[in-house]
Amino acid sequence: MIHAPRAFALIVLLAAGPFPALAEAGPVRLLLPPVIPAAPGVEANLYFENVVLALNPANYAFDVDCEKGQQLAERWTFTPGPEDAGSYPLTLTVRNAGNQIVAEATSRVVVSPPNAGQGQALSVLLVGDSLTHASIYSRTLLDHGARPETPDLRLVGSHAPKPDQPGNRHEGYGGWTAARFATHFTDAPRDAPYRDRSSPFVYRNPAGDLGIDFARYCADHLEGQAPDIVTVFLGCNDTFGANDGTIEATIDGMFAHMDALIAAIQGFAPGARIGLIAPVPPAASQDAFGANYRNGQTRWQYRRNQHRVVERMAATYGAREDEGISLIPAYLNLDCARNYPGAMAAANARAEEEAFRQNDGVHPAASGYQQIGDSIFAWIAGGLAP
Repeated sequence: MIHAPRAFALIVLLAAGPFPALAEAGPVRLLLPPVIPAAPGVEANLYFENVVLALNPANYAFDVDCEKGQQLAERWTFTPGPEDAGSYPLTLTVRNAGNQIVAEATSRVVVSPPNAGQGQALSVLLVGDSLTHASIYSRTLLDHGARPETPDLRLVGSHAPKPDQPGNRHEGYGGWTAARFATHFTDAPRDAPYRDRSSPFVYRNPAGDLGIDFARYCADHLEGQAPDIVTVFLGCNDTFGANDGTIEATIDGMFAHMDALIAAIQGFAPGARIGLIAPVPPAASQDAFGANYRNGQTRWQYRRNQHRVVERMAATYGAREDEGISLIPAYLNLDCARNYPGAMAAANARAEEEAFRQNDGVHPAASGYQQIGDSIFAWIAGGLAP
C-alpha cells in the first residue's frame, strides 16, 4: 500500500471564508496534490494552467524540478517504464516577469509497481454527472483492467447507457448533483428515464421516511455485495451558477450531501476505498462557453468556481486516507486546449479564413475523458500491493 502525505500543498488560505480574503494568496493560487499517481505505460501530466488560478497564466514562467519526466511548454509529462516504480519528489516554481518567485509547491510522483494488483478482481462503482454518463473514462478503466499485468476491474452499477457495452456500468447521470444523489426521490419506476427517476441510493423505509440506503442499493443492483472501490465525480452542476459571493455557501451545501453519501457507503462497505475525483478545469477558450451558454456564463467565472472547489476539497478531504477516503487529482492530467471538442468555422462574417473554435465548455472530447480515466487507473494501481 502506498501512503500519501496528510495534506495538499497550498499557496492559499483554505478557511471557508469569502473570496476576497484569498487576495492574500498573491497573484496566482497554486495547488498541487501531495501525490501525483502514475502507472507504468500510462502517461502522467501536470498541465501548468490547471494548477494555478491566474487570469493569464502565460504571464508567468513555470519551472519543474524532478528527476523524472520532461518539462514542455505547457506541461510536465512522464510515461514511466516498469523500472521506474518508486517515489520521486517534484517541485513546481512559478515566477513573474521579473523572475521573482510568486508561488511554489511540492509533490511526489509515485509510480506503482508494474504488477500492482495483477489479476486481482476488483469491483468499481463510479458515481457522477454527465462526465460519467458519457461512459468514456469508464471504458478507459475497463481497457486498462483488461491488460494481463493489471488488476481485473469490473464496473458495477444500475446504469449502462451504451447498449453495446453491457459491462460499462456506473451511476452517472447528466445534470445531477450531490444533492440529487443524496435526497431526490420520486414515485417513478426505477427503470424510468433517468431524468425522471429517483436517486439510485434513496429509498423510503417502512416508516415512510426517505433516506440513503446503500445496503439496499447493493442488494437491488450489486447482488448484495459491497464494491471494493467507489469514486465520486461531482461539482460541475453543483457550483455552475455560483459567483464569488455565493461559492462558499454553495460548496458547503455540496459537501454536506457528499458527506451523507460517503457515510452511507462506509456504513455498509467499511472496507471500500473511496476516491473523490477533483473537478476538472473547463475548455481553454471562452468560445466554448459562448457556444453553449451565449452570455449566460463565462469561462473565467466557471474556472474560479472549479479551482475553489478543488481548494476546499483539499482542505476537507485531503488528509483522510486513514478513513479510506482520498482525492484523485485528475485535474492535473487534462489537456484543456486540445482535448475538448471544437470545429473549424469562419473567423467572422467577412473573413475568408477559418479559425478553430472550441464548442463545449465542460465536456471533454474522447481524448480528454481518456486522460481522466488514466488518472483514475493510476490512483487505483497506486493503492494495490504487487
